Amino acid sequence: MHIHNATPATNGDVYPPLDQRDGDESVVWFTRDLSAEGLRKAFAKVADKLGGKVAIKLHTGEQHGPNIIPREWVAELVAQELPEATIIETNTYYAGDRDTTEKHRETLKVNGWTFCPVDITDENGYVELPVENGKWFDTMAVGATLPEYDSMLTLTHFKGHMMGGFGGSNKNIGIGCASGKEGKKWIHTQTFNNGESWGSQWSVANEELMEKITESTKATIDHFGDKVVYINVMRNMSVSCDCEGVSAQPVVTPNVGILASTDICAIDSACVDLVITMTREGLVHNHDLEERMTTRHGFRQLEYMHEMGMGNWRYSLLDLDNGEEPVSLSDAVAHVVPFEG
Repeated sequence: MHIHNATPATNGDVYPPLDQRDGDESVVWFTRDLSAEGLRKAFAKVADKLGGKVAIKLHTGEQHGPNIIPREWVAELVAQELPEATIIETNTYYAGDRDTTEKHRETLKVNGWTFCPVDITDENGYVELPVENGKWFDTMAVGATLPEYDSMLTLTHFKGHMMGGFGGSNKNIGIGCASGKEGKKWIHTQTFNNGESWGSQWSVANEELMEKITESTKATIDHFGDKVVYINVMRNMSVSCDCEGVSAQPVVTPNVGILASTDICAIDSACVDLVITMTREGLVHNHDLEERMTTRHGFRQLEYMHEMGMGNWRYSLLDLDNGEEPVSLSDAVAHVVPFEG
């Protein structure tokens, strides 16, 4: 472990419009079909990248969490497309339903994640993966069994986040693959003298937090190379993360659809853009999720992924409901209606 005391950027509260971004474009597939069938439709576009021992990185949630991806959808996906796959998780840094393996196993049962194996990868410790060109970290502590997998499906419930602004694929991996008592501590807690002394448990925020989450993600996706793919489900998008469980803030943002890509930066960028578009075009009568992204300086996640060479923040959005024709952001959200639960 070597942790640097670097200087974070300062522009994470400024939304970067799609037409002002530089670089190449990646493909992001999109369907409005929020169902088990829609999930399988999106999965089909990225399935060929997966093989061998497949991990599904899923946020399984605190007990009785109301907004997690429906387990019935995931169960059908596993049964029909990935019968040998394993859901992977790590224990939490905060005290709750999943901060020990014993409590985590009980929570998995309560929430119904019993239809396939679940590997709590840090149950027996951690390993360190290199962070190439990281300014904060040289390595990141991930669950000890993570390197045993050959490929990974990152299956993410896109939503807000109390500290990250939003939780997309980047947060799902960066926090969700980091070991509970080591990697997550490195991300969330300021260090002095290269980790010899520590600040308070949640002393990292804003751009520094976004950059540390992103560097953690980079360690994992560099390990898998082109054998990691991403699906983001834009449904039940509270400003709260699923880690808040039944205490999550009410959902007021309309449901949108399901996205899939082989580019983590592109898919998270597209989800942010869809939220911003439907808000600014008056299709939703609140600004809660946009405000959460802005006030937590969450846009830095997108720019830093792009800077770190993790993908493109420009993309072409292809409509799976209309022959994979390119679709504008405005047309992609034209169908949304106020959230009714």
